[in-house]
Amino acid sequence: MPTMSGRNRWLERALLDNIPDMAWLKDRDSRYLAVSATYLNVLGVAEADVIGRLPEEVWPADIARVYLRTDHAVMRSGKRRRYEESRRGPEGSLRWYDTIKSPIRDEDNHIVGTVGISRDITKRKAAEAELIASREQLRKLSEFEQQAREQERARIARELHDELGQTLTAIKMDLAWMRDRLGEPDIVLARVERLIGIADQAVVDLRRIATELRPLILDELGLRAALEWLTQSMAERSGLPITLIFEESGAYDPDVSTAAFRIVQEALTNVLRHGAATRAGVSARHEEDALLIAVSDDGRGIDRAASGSGRLGLAGMRERARLLGGSVAIDSKAGAGTTVRVRLPLDRRPRRKTAR
Repeated sequence: MPTMSGRNRWLERALLDNIPDMAWLKDRDSRYLAVSATYLNVLGVAEADVIGRLPEEVWPADIARVYLRTDHAVMRSGKRRRYEESRRGPEGSLRWYDTIKSPIRDEDNHIVGTVGISRDITKRKAAEAELIASREQLRKLSEFEQQAREQERARIARELHDELGQTLTAIKMDLAWMRDRLGEPDIVLARVERLIGIADQAVVDLRRIATELRPLILDELGLRAALEWLTQSMAERSGLPITLIFEESGAYDPDVSTAAFRIVQEALTNVLRHGAATRAGVSARHEEDALLIAVSDDGRGIDRAASGSGRLGLAGMRERARLLGGSVAIDSKAGAGTTVRVRLPLDRRPRRKTAR
């Protein structure tokens, strides 16, 4: 490489000393021709200890080998190369750098050396690591909240069914006993009959609420039976025909069963509330190590611009699947119905079963 004139050397020095990053020029043999002030500060040496020397005379052997290899790669390819590297600073702390190396060409377009710049990105890498850790914490918190909600629903459902249900049944039995022993006018008998009817309806409502909170059938008989109950009960209440095809069945991880049931429940609820459908269907099958579920309808489709509880419901379905490493995809066209496709991995390690 030709030597610099005095004026050019002064301009080069002015440029290098004002670059806040590590910068350098090397010849074809990877000998240093010029380095920035930041480069010298990082090394903690004088310029005379670097200029004219090879990387192995300046850096530890492992770092020098990387620098020589990347220098040669740039000169062979004639293309710029960018990579991230880490190394210990003079104080011993690990630091990260974003490094760019480019070939230098003479007036005849021959490669005569390399030029490079290396920016300290330690703070950025630390921020990225912190963000990743924060996201992982949020994911764990969301998973914990999902489990806590299901456990609380199960507790309330049991108490409604076991305690309040028994109380209402006892009230009904006492009222019936009173009715059978009343020899008073018809108006008293009519009032007792009315109270018995109210108690009967309260028991029915109580059982419905408890089941909707957490159907005991899901824990006792499994996912397939729970989906059969869900589709049948929703079809009966709404008058909308809902078919269920479950190609395979078996014992699933409790978290998988809960997620699948809640996603189908939310999807069918959206169909009844917003779909204006005349029919709907649920299908479930295994594919390799995953449970695939599809909930489809022939309604008006999803308005992508809409907001509100429906959008929150879709977000909730996606979050339930994501927590298990699965996914939820929505296929919808205006006036052509909607299909919610769910994939839940089945190769999860069994967890300690908790009360639900």
